[in-house]
Amino acid sequence: MDFNFTEDEQMIIDAVHEIGQEEFEPRASEVAELGEFPWENIEILREMDLFGIPVPEEYGGLEMGFLLWGVVGELLSRYCSTTGSVFGAHMLCQYPIMAFGTDEQKDKYLRPLTSGEHIGAFGLTEPNAGSDAGSVATKAELRGDKYILNGTKIFISNGGVAETYVVIANLDPSKGTRGLTAFIVEKGMPGFEFGKNEKKMGWDALPNRELIFQDCEVPVENVLYKPGRGFRVAMDTLGVGRLGMAVGAVGLAQAAFDAAIVYAQQREQFGQKISEFQAIQFKLADMATEIEISRLMYQKAAWLKDQGESFEKEAAMAKLYSSEMVSRVTSDAVQIHGGVGYTREFPVERYMREAKLFEIVEGTSEIQRGIIANRLLREYRI
Repeated sequence: MDFNFTEDEQMIIDAVHEIGQEEFEPRASEVAELGEFPWENIEILREMDLFGIPVPEEYGGLEMGFLLWGVVGELLSRYCSTTGSVFGAHMLCQYPIMAFGTDEQKDKYLRPLTSGEHIGAFGLTEPNAGSDAGSVATKAELRGDKYILNGTKIFISNGGVAETYVVIANLDPSKGTRGLTAFIVEKGMPGFEFGKNEKKMGWDALPNRELIFQDCEVPVENVLYKPGRGFRVAMDTLGVGRLGMAVGAVGLAQAAFDAAIVYAQQREQFGQKISEFQAIQFKLADMATEIEISRLMYQKAAWLKDQGESFEKEAAMAKLYSSEMVSRVTSDAVQIHGGVGYTREFPVERYMREAKLFEIVEGTSEIQRGIIANRLLREYRI
């Protein structure tokens, strides 16, 4: 494995570091407190062409791969977790069009997603289809040259602000997962509306909206891949989504560690900096070690993806370990801050609230363990 970057790639990384420290980090708490979508940050991402990192050049992308995409996503999540999440959720719309779309679909939809002109979202989750993705109840029916969609999606990141949606619906529930079909749906299509924006423990500035389809008319040319192959589209997309969740968890954990190690060298108790106490030093050492393990895990999964090799098990491992790691690291960051860590004067309490989401979305920790075990049993079958 080679995690070295070219000169051009390193320039992008350095530029994201700089813009993150100067522009994103100073506004991150305000963005979260106000609960307003970070349009200013998104405009900067557009200007820097960051939405096009793994996309082929023929569709306006940089064609630089998922390893660089992951490193950039980590930095965005480190300096503004909301911006990092928007960036990650956007890829869940971009990727399936990039991987399964026709040339016409890529020209029409992938180009504006790659330029950042359009924001994207992925619509899979329903009230009774979360971890059980095969139980999608949103119905699709072919009528003439259109499919008619009826149903509701929930918890959709970027919902409402996005212009382009990849939506999984069911053509024939009697066929199980073979009835699922993926559609490209545009904001403003007849019968497509938005419901409530969920009020959550954290992530107040990240929209998680209901998508409501009431006789929504979708042209037949907007079927992604093939009718009845939506489960394949969803599973491949979730593989990239798990990679993205590991990336975001590492970024958030790094932000918590940064805050903790700075505070530990400022706070004095019993006549010395608390960083001089072995108990605090051991916490910092464990935090840094777990972050580095998680970083290497997502980078390996991304590297495998870039090589065209199977990466699903590694992505699930990275997502599992990183999501549980970020809960431990953010909790320790609050502990190191003591009483003030529990107040909103410092960002670590927000980091701790935000961390829990990583153990739930894109497949819970329990689901990840099942995926990993199934892969291992196939690899070691006797």
